[in-house]
Amino acid sequence: MTVPSPGVPNWVDLATVDLDDAIRFYTALFGWTAEISGDDFGGYTTFQLNGLPVAGAGPLLGEGQPTAWSTYFAAGDADAVAGRVESAQGKVLVPPFDVMDQGRMAAFLDPAGAPFSTWEAGTMRGAEVFGLPGALTWNELNTRDLEGAMAFYGAVFGWTFRQAHVTGLPYVICELNRTPVAGLQLMVGSGWPDDLPAHWLVYFAVSDCDRAAEHAASLGGRIVHPPTPIAPGRYAVLSDPQGGTFAILNNHR
Repeated sequence: MTVPSPGVPNWVDLATVDLDDAIRFYTALFGWTAEISGDDFGGYTTFQLNGLPVAGAGPLLGEGQPTAWSTYFAAGDADAVAGRVESAQGKVLVPPFDVMDQGRMAAFLDPAGAPFSTWEAGTMRGAEVFGLPGALTWNELNTRDLEGAMAFYGAVFGWTFRQAHVTGLPYVICELNRTPVAGLQLMVGSGWPDDLPAHWLVYFAVSDCDRAAEHAASLGGRIVHPPTPIAPGRYAVLSDPQGGTFAILNNHR
């Protein structure tokens, strides 16, 4: 596999209050194996699917930080991305820094407050399998400001945008070189709590959405949004036992 083009999602990881239980939950749900790093990386865990990295997990780093999944976008130059984020009125939460020889990362907030990160590959390229059951298949920004999101991410990553019919609500497909790379969904209506902030949601592929949702619940997770048909297939939103929210998608194509 080649390194993903800059601006394309290339990694997701979970910051969790209970890493041991997260490993139990996700390995059982997706058939992942867990490779736990040494003390140099603080116990950071790489989840693998058929021997290839698909996602990561680590302990919470800040007091009061919620358990949450993070989306990373490939960067050819993490420092240049940080400069574009600031120019586009975003915020640099964690300036670019080297993770030994693994790569170079940074963390940001977009103007609506949604966190995201970038990963400039070193010896660790990011995920090496996508779209298969148990692997990352989509990344979606839920926001109350579609126009602002398009202006920001277009400036930072060079994305272009087109309207789509996915859930019946306003939805935008983000493209890079005419290839879909992510989605933007407008948070409107009673289904979105007023106190829910803008956020990136990660989707993992499954072969059977209903069965996977039931399995997650049996493992101590929660079905936040039940299995529902949409244009690409059938999806559900789940949370793990510590409250980390993610989605699953059974793609028809």
